[in-house]
Amino acid sequence: MFRKLLILLLIIACNSPKAPEPVLPIPSERQLAWHKMEYYGFVHFNMNTFSDMEWGMGDEDPSNFNPTELDTRQWAKVAKEAGMKGLIITAKHHDGFCLWPSEYTEHSVKNSPWKNGQGDLIQELAESCKAEGIGFGIYYSPWDRNHGGYGTDTYIAYMKNQLTELLSNYGEVFEVWFDGANGGTGYYGGANEDRKVDKRSYYEWENVYKLVRELQPNAVIFGDAGPDVRWVGNEHGYAYETTWSNLLRDSVYAGMPEYAEMYSSGQENGSHWVPAEADVSIRPGWYYHAYEDHKVKSLPQLLDIYYRSIGQNSALLINFPVDRRGLVHEKDVEQIMKLSTKIKEDFENDLIHNAKLVASNERGKGYGADKVLDNEWETYWATEDGVVNSSIEITYPQKIRFNRFLIQEFIALGQRVKSFSLEIQTDEGWQEIHQGTTIGAKRILRLDDHYTDKIRLNILDAKASPAISKVGVFDAPKLLVQPVIHRDKEGMVSMEIPESGVDIYYTLDGTIPSKSNGEQYTAPFILKNAGKITAISIDQNSDNSSEALTQNFDIAKSNWRVIHDDPNSKNIIDANPNTNWTNPKDEVIIDLGELVHINGFEYLPPQGRYFSGLVFKYRFSGSADGKNWRDLAVGEFSNIHNNPIKQEIRFGNTQTRYIRLTSLETWDGKPTQYAEIGVITQE
Repeated sequence: MFRKLLILLLIIACNSPKAPEPVLPIPSERQLAWHKMEYYGFVHFNMNTFSDMEWGMGDEDPSNFNPTELDTRQWAKVAKEAGMKGLIITAKHHDGFCLWPSEYTEHSVKNSPWKNGQGDLIQELAESCKAEGIGFGIYYSPWDRNHGGYGTDTYIAYMKNQLTELLSNYGEVFEVWFDGANGGTGYYGGANEDRKVDKRSYYEWENVYKLVRELQPNAVIFGDAGPDVRWVGNEHGYAYETTWSNLLRDSVYAGMPEYAEMYSSGQENGSHWVPAEADVSIRPGWYYHAYEDHKVKSLPQLLDIYYRSIGQNSALLINFPVDRRGLVHEKDVEQIMKLSTKIKEDFENDLIHNAKLVASNERGKGYGADKVLDNEWETYWATEDGVVNSSIEITYPQKIRFNRFLIQEFIALGQRVKSFSLEIQTDEGWQEIHQGTTIGAKRILRLDDHYTDKIRLNILDAKASPAISKVGVFDAPKLLVQPVIHRDKEGMVSMEIPESGVDIYYTLDGTIPSKSNGEQYTAPFILKNAGKITAISIDQNSDNSSEALTQNFDIAKSNWRVIHDDPNSKNIIDANPNTNWTNPKDEVIIDLGELVHINGFEYLPPQGRYFSGLVFKYRFSGSADGKNWRDLAVGEFSNIHNNPIKQEIRFGNTQTRYIRLTSLETWDGKPTQYAEIGVITQE
């Protein structure tokens, strides 16, 4: 009996098809483990947090580093609850300050007042990540604006010594992150000069990589050229419609100026497996600045980043600029948790499990279309050798509605698919609803709502027989957020929402709109006088709605004129918060075009990432004829540097045609800048 069973098993084994041959390059085991992480967090927290800079010069005093409520466990809990699989900390940024008590420098936490110089932030975070069950990673800047030996061999020895400390004393590290910024002005131990290095050869990268491999064999190494993970080429968090994990690695070096344009999206004929990592900060800056508390990315922005990174064959690295307390700021926590909730909603119910799948070609037993259903990383649908053009037909017992489609390749065999399309069955026959290029580790299509009982995934072109490990079909709930309302200088009002299949309703009387109480927004309309708009977004299918948004508008600026020779002065009355004007003088006069009863004025400072010349102390005056002036308000915008939002100053009702804003003092002593100036006519 045993002999018969053995013979039967041998016959089955002999008749079982072989796995497809790999298409080079292919990922290493450490890279495959990294791919499974997919989504993790950055923490930018260092001396820059306390100097209010993005790139410190290296001459900062260690005594400035003094967080008051530092809690690395809070960081790790936020990351874990947000769905992230790890955290990477800026152990040393360009200014050279070290978050651990390095033996090789005095420019570290050991000479700070934090914990009386006895603290080790790297140790604390490593322990917090371990406690929360997430990975721990190290960012180390090769550039060091503090070290006197930077640019010489002495610094390379220093760099290796510090990496040895970081990679030997804090347990398992999943990623070592090397920044591509290298060389420039710095303190350099008091030299205060510009130092350039040969980015290709100075750092002895091959020896550095060898050191990392010896100390942390399971860690992937990030850099422009990898060697394991590459920069996506921008800081928006976006990968590309066509994103290859293959890279012509030997053609790339850290900091090369043409990298983003020529190499960041990868190459079909790339020589090495170096997948993309999309990095982005949850705020405009990488480090914490109080003046960006009102600029935390919105849920629509974060969701777009998720789909354009993870959904386009890239990992996603979202940065938290930990604040001066030593905490992830509550506004950052609020937004990242909204993203986590929305991602869970979008992929909560995979509709493909209600369908029957039939492939146009299968390699044989163990490689059928059913393998895309089992959520196992190692199983996949594959076609016979040489059969590239192929499809999977997904059939439902009745029509379904869907708006997301997910595809994953079995990347252990290499990235193979070059183009694909998606079709649905309609009353007129098959209709193509999407055509794409690469798939890779994961591709997620965001689609309009489609109703059908048949979906067909077509592989149009591939390097070899496709190997698809997962397919998913989802009906994501609509993103119901408050509409964005704009009004231009002429008084034309427009409204926007980021999702199709959602309507906007509004009222002008302050009541909460609904389908029965309010106007449906279909096109821009005029609102020249002061007024109030209350708007809401409503799902066309479910009647679920967003919270209502009420926005007050004052009189439109269509007849206004800035009395100044500089044509750019009109930017301050164009109703566009993203345009600015720098005034070489201390005052600006605006003609309102007619006598107007006003109760106050508004000043919006520049809204860009970098700005100067914010009005600190002011005088606001009015005139009926442009000659005889009287002061209406004198004061200061006391916290404008930390909170550069629209400033509103009210005073008693007065009639005026001309207004004058005089900057008595700017925050930093530089020429005055404005984004907008307005008046308040409503009581």
